[in-house]
This record gives sequence, C-alpha cells and structure tokens, in this order.
Amino acid sequence: MLPDLTGAEFHKSSLSGTHDDCVEVAANLPGLVAVRDSKDPSGPALAFSAPEWNAFVAGVKTGTFDF
Repeated sequence: MLPDLTGAEFHKSSLSGTHDDCVEVAANLPGLVAVRDSKDPSGPALAFSAPEWNAFVAGVKTGTFDF
C-alpha cells in the first residue's frame, strides 16, 4: 500500500542555495517523512517511518555513511 502524501509540505535546507539539485523533505505527515528530488517535484517520492528517518539522520551526523 502506498502512503498518502496529499498535504505533504516539502522543504529544502536553507543551506541548499538557489539551485534545484537538492532533496526536499516533508515531515508534517503523522508518523511519516517523505523525500523527493527538487528537480522533479511532481515525480516520485520516498516515504519513511519517523523512526527510520531519525535513524538515517543520526547515521549521517555520526559519519556512518562516510567513505
């Protein structure tokens, strides 16, 4: 079953600059975080549970995904 992203309010980081080569995140949906490509706002979006998204963000902050 696909999540309903109706009403998702996507935002990109203020550190992204003015280019459209960023990801946008919508965290205003209960228990769900949606992510999409700013170049294609009407295209597909990925959806994560809040705990999944929080684990990803924590991994980014601690360098888990650094090469």
